[in-house]
Amino acid sequence: MSLLFSRASLASLGLALGLSALCLSPVTAQETAPAPAPAAPAAAPVDPNTVIATVNGQPLTEADLVLAEGELSQQFAQLPPEQRRAAALSAAIEIRVMAAKAVTDGLDKDPDFQRRMAFLQQRALHGEMVEKGVVDKVTDAEVRARYDQEIANTPPVNEVHARHILVKTKEEAEAIIKQLDGGGDFQKLANEHTSDPSGKSNGGDLGWFGPGQMVPEFDKAAFALEVGKYTKEPVQTQFGWHVIKLEDKRAKQPPAFDDVKDQAKQAVIRDKYFALVKSLRGGAKVEIPDANLKKAVDTLESAK
Repeated sequence: MSLLFSRASLASLGLALGLSALCLSPVTAQETAPAPAPAAPAAAPVDPNTVIATVNGQPLTEADLVLAEGELSQQFAQLPPEQRRAAALSAAIEIRVMAAKAVTDGLDKDPDFQRRMAFLQQRALHGEMVEKGVVDKVTDAEVRARYDQEIANTPPVNEVHARHILVKTKEEAEAIIKQLDGGGDFQKLANEHTSDPSGKSNGGDLGWFGPGQMVPEFDKAAFALEVGKYTKEPVQTQFGWHVIKLEDKRAKQPPAFDDVKDQAKQAVIRDKYFALVKSLRGGAKVEIPDANLKKAVDTLESAK
């Protein structure tokens, strides 16, 4: 999905790989970067039509520079912020002069180049359609409704608060259970005997956890206990032998809307995207002569 929803990058797909402005290695950039300066006041908005350079008489505007910075952002990532604008302008100038030379040499007439440009244009238009026809039309109400739907469709799940004592042998675990049967204090025994470093000072406390967060054997034993009870038989896992005590259990609370609203929005975007694709594909005449390839494509489509 990230490939589908990203804007197509024309310049960064090979046109600027040799830009001399970006030859500075990450190490050099870090070594030569000055100490961070105090934050400056926010600059006033710049007119996107402001001409910041001319290349063979053709204007290069602020809007062109912003586009270059965005399209080549990965290449600029290791540069200090104060160098990125100059690097973007240098890159934009190099792209223009190299592109002009390519046209002079007739490279724009090469069939492979024209096919690649046609595909990149289609990909860019695809990105615009996704952004303008899908993403920009998602409302807050739709995101909230998707969250409420997911919560309603999620079966209630219990989570438990448990302690454990981890030892190397079954015999050690059995001896601890015998002490518990005789009235021993679980927390004190955990501090004395557990080999779990994190449990030596807190009585083996594991806090709250839900199903599947522990290894299967431990998970099964912990969720089978009643509150206040401990395992009467040692529980073996890949870590050793455990004695487990259940302190409490409760219904697991769903995540707050603000914590997962971005995921809910992505789910709405995904559904709207595939609905749009399905509608457009349904009205398009698509023919695939190769039967095996058609079957493979149909299989992929049916899984969406």
